[in-house]
Order: sequence, then C-alpha cells, then structure tokens
Amino acid sequence: MPSTLTNWIKAYKAGKLSEVGSTHKPLSEQEMELVRLKRELAEVKMERDILKKAAAYFAKESQRGAR
Repeated sequence: MPSTLTNWIKAYKAGKLSEVGSTHKPLSEQEMELVRLKRELAEVKMERDILKKAAAYFAKESQRGAR
C-alpha cells in the first residue's frame, strides 16, 4: 500500500504539485507586521506566565524557610 509521501512524490514528479502554496497572495507590509506582532505577543505572554510561576514558587519556598 503506497504511503502518502509516495503519492506526493509521484504527484511532484508528474508536475501536479507546482500549484501548492501558490493560492496564497503575498502578504502586504501591514499583514507581515501583524504576523510579527502576534508572534511577539505570544512570546511575551509565555515569558510572563513563566515569571508568574517562578515568583509563586519562590514565594512558597521563602514562606517555608521562614517557619
């Protein structure tokens, strides 16, 4: 039974995959900036969440040490 990859290779060799990805129009500068800002926002949110967890962990540790 041929795998999906085998089918893709056959389609590529037959020239049937040349259209893949060409249906998307190029992004404008504003769209590229929006994509960049969304990535940056996701990264900053992840960093914030990590820092919140670290602060909670160290606060708990310092309370244990004060006893």
